Amino acid sequence: MVFTVEPHVRLQEWVAEERGFFAAEGLDYEFKADGFAAGTSGTVSSADSAPLTVRSGAFEDMAAGRSSDVSCACHWAVNAAASAQHGKMYGRAYSVCPSGIYVADDSGLTDPADLAGVEVGVGYHSGSHYSALQALERFLDRDQVTLSFVGRPFDRARLLLDGQARAVNVWGAPAYLLEQRGFRKLVDTTFVMSFLLAPAADPEDVERYFRALLRAQQEIDLELHRYTRHWAREMPADLLELVDVRRFGPGERVVPQPYTRQMFERTQGWMREWGLLDLTDPAGARYDETVLA
Repeated sequence: MVFTVEPHVRLQEWVAEERGFFAAEGLDYEFKADGFAAGTSGTVSSADSAPLTVRSGAFEDMAAGRSSDVSCACHWAVNAAASAQHGKMYGRAYSVCPSGIYVADDSGLTDPADLAGVEVGVGYHSGSHYSALQALERFLDRDQVTLSFVGRPFDRARLLLDGQARAVNVWGAPAYLLEQRGFRKLVDTTFVMSFLLAPAADPEDVERYFRALLRAQQEIDLELHRYTRHWAREMPADLLELVDVRRFGPGERVVPQPYTRQMFERTQGWMREWGLLDLTDPAGARYDETVLA
C-alpha cells in the first residue's frame, strides 16, 4: 500500500521530500503538496464581514478521518482522538510548536492580565484553543479567560491584520507574518504537537517516515535559511505578498523523545479539569491501547 505524506504547515515534510529522505528510507509513498497544508489557506472571514464562529477544529477533523497516513495536531486533540479510537497516537516522538497570543502594537494591551474579558481568537478543539487556556490560567481566573472560535490560523491572522480581533493565538507561518507586520506577542503559548497514525498505516512505513522526518529536522537545525523558502508554499497568496519568508524562523521542532504514560495521563487530567471533550474513562487504562509506544 502506498504511504500518503502531506505537509502540515511546517518545514519538515518539504525538506524531507526535497532532499530525498523518504525515498532513501525505502518508503513507497505519495507526496500530496496540496493536501492538509492547502486546507489551512481557506478563509472563513474577511474585512467585509463579521468574523464567523467555527465550532469545528483539529479533533473533529481527525474524527472525520484525515487523508495522510501520519497527521499532526496538538497533543491534547491527538490524545483525545486516539482515545476515541480515531487512530493511534505515535509515542516515540512529538514536536514542540512555538506559539503566542498576538496583539496590535497600539492595542493598549501590555500584560497578559489585560486580557481579562478580552476575546482571544483561537481554533476550536485545536492547539490554539488549549494552549491559550494553559498559558492564561497563570495570569487570569478561569472565568476571566474569554475565547472566540474563528477558524484556522491564517483566518485569525487576517482578523488581527484587519482590526476585527484584538488578540489571536497563532503559530508557525501566521505568527512570523504578524511579527513581521509589527504585531506584538503578549504571552508565549508554546505547546506540544503529537502525531496521529491512520488505522491502516503500516508500522514499518511509519518508522521509515519518522526516520526521514528526523533527518529533515537535522537539516533545518544546521541550515535553516536554506529552507525557509518552503514557508511560501504554506501560505495563501493574499498573505504571502505581505511578507518576506526568508526572514521566518524554523517553526515547530520534532523531538525524538517518547510521549510517555505520565504525559498522556497528565494531559487527560488537565482536559478533565477544564471540562474539555468527553474523557470519562480512566486515563491510565487507555495508554497501552491508545499509544504506539
